[in-house]
Amino acid sequence: MGRATLLSVAQPWQCDQMGHMNVRHYAGLFDDASFQFLGHLAGPDPDEGLGWADVRIETDFCDETAAGTLLTVTTRVEKVGRSSVTYRHAMTDSQTGALKAEARVTTVRFDLAKRRSAPLEDGARARAEALIAA
Repeated sequence: MGRATLLSVAQPWQCDQMGHMNVRHYAGLFDDASFQFLGHLAGPDPDEGLGWADVRIETDFCDETAAGTLLTVTTRVEKVGRSSVTYRHAMTDSQTGALKAEARVTTVRFDLAKRRSAPLEDGARARAEALIAA
């Protein structure tokens, strides 16, 4: 199932001439969910010298999303590497449970001064590993 990382609604202005939410808005909602998720991995007292850099995102669109649809994004960890975390977002209709889209994201812990990857801190690694089975 995963951790709830976003509650939202598909707004009319997010829909295109075909009457469904345009793909660019899925990306924005998934990105907002990522900030929530990665903030929890970093913990309550994060190292200000570290950030996150997405290196791969794959999105599958499963069902049309109309204006007014209530949306929930849940996120679960698939893999933890030396400096990276791969996780999957699932966007569902909050009322029916219908899967609307999924995004698989690989993000790397990023040293903001050196501008390159950094090993995951012990706390972030432990929090990520605890969510593999969640």
